[in-house]
Amino acid sequence: MSLRRLTARFSLFGGRGERSLLLLFFLSLALLNPWVRGDGIGYYAFARAPLIEHNFDFERDYIAGNAGFRGARLDENGRPKAIYRTSTGHLENHFTVGPAILWTPFLLVAHAGVLLARAVGSPVAADGFSQPYRTAMALGTALYGFLALLLSFRLARQYVPVRWASIATVAIWWASSLPVYMYFNPSWSHAHSAFAVALFLWYWHQTREQRRWSQWCVLGVIAGLMLNVYYANVMLLTVLAVEAVRQYSAAAHHRSPYTAIIPQLFARHCAFLAIVVVCLLPTFITRHIVYGSAFTTGYGSVKNWAWRSPYFLAVLFSPEHGLFSWTPLLLLAAAGLILFKWREPRVGTPMLAAALAFYVLIASYPDWAGISSFGNRFFVSLTPLFIVGLSVLLDRTAALFRTQLAAVSTASAVLAVFILWNAGFMFQWGEHLIPARGPISWAQMIHNQFFVVPRQLSTHLQNYLFHRHDLMREIEERDIEQMKRQTSR
Repeated sequence: MSLRRLTARFSLFGGRGERSLLLLFFLSLALLNPWVRGDGIGYYAFARAPLIEHNFDFERDYIAGNAGFRGARLDENGRPKAIYRTSTGHLENHFTVGPAILWTPFLLVAHAGVLLARAVGSPVAADGFSQPYRTAMALGTALYGFLALLLSFRLARQYVPVRWASIATVAIWWASSLPVYMYFNPSWSHAHSAFAVALFLWYWHQTREQRRWSQWCVLGVIAGLMLNVYYANVMLLTVLAVEAVRQYSAAAHHRSPYTAIIPQLFARHCAFLAIVVVCLLPTFITRHIVYGSAFTTGYGSVKNWAWRSPYFLAVLFSPEHGLFSWTPLLLLAAAGLILFKWREPRVGTPMLAAALAFYVLIASYPDWAGISSFGNRFFVSLTPLFIVGLSVLLDRTAALFRTQLAAVSTASAVLAVFILWNAGFMFQWGEHLIPARGPISWAQMIHNQFFVVPRQLSTHLQNYLFHRHDLMREIEERDIEQMKRQTSR
């Protein structure tokens, strides 16, 4: 092996496709929006309060929240309402602790920088709310989102040429819900979830042939992180369940001299589960502190979920944040995932089973539409599966063209349309040209895409880049107005 190939193999960005993705990521950082609002207040509080207050008192986080958040939670004196206190005296915070764990390295650097700056006379506040902290948080979120894309690209390129893995990665990056939660709402958990799932699937795939004890331990740690970040990610463990069925069957029939015997398999699976439970201690401890019980999530009982009548079609096609109706490229990605199942059953079957299990869970969730959501934000977790699926579909359809150039040109043009459509849709949602909550009017949305977005996009993009604070205040005011109109109906 040549020195150049050896260096490329072990370099994080050794390939041309990876370097192109990295360049695009650096350019995209201009879109970072370091604000904390909505659900993000709860996620960020788990990082800020222990760092600054050295406890889990979230009162300052409630008070510093955006107007829409404060309006429902603060009394006439500007203090949190008593109904938001739990039995332990803490303020309610049902959001997961995983994003805070992932933000901590960035916030520690920011905090050290702020303390150093204050020591030499800077007035910047060391309160966790000032610009350095929020910028560190937003940068961390964007980086985790990019790592999710990079790991997904590396997974996809093992089954398709680099060109298709690259094109699919860029397409899912910009034609899905991911940009909203990677840049615009960075204090939410979805980009972190995409990263944790991508890391889990990538490592599972890398070790699937002959997983050693140490690798089972590492996989358990990654799975624990994945669940700390987002509870619904438990459905991704389906890949291990499908794999286990095949392994136990092979062991029972002695199909391979390398197949572990059943007791060894069982011991490894038990060790994996034990490590996952240990790694969930941050969740158990914070639930116990906030709610008085390690097993209280704050989301309500799963007994009240729609297990008997899931919202299968609505989740996919509803005007209220339907997955395929809002982000139609994901329909092609899902078709590619089914194709991958038939093309590479040993890998595709577990992946498809995990995607379906996740879909059933979300379809059974009472708030399946995500309340305030661009598209169905829950499915951002499945970004790696969508990238693999779209990569396989592009590779398969390329065979219909006479030349690779024609295939790449056509695919790029079609996917560019999806990206532009999604960009206009995100603009409408962000500017509240359509309701952020509840169903939308498709007639209004389509009219806006062709007649309103082209007129307003340039001006608002300039405001977003150069006058972001004022623009965010205006957006928040429009959001409050829409909520008031919806409440009065």
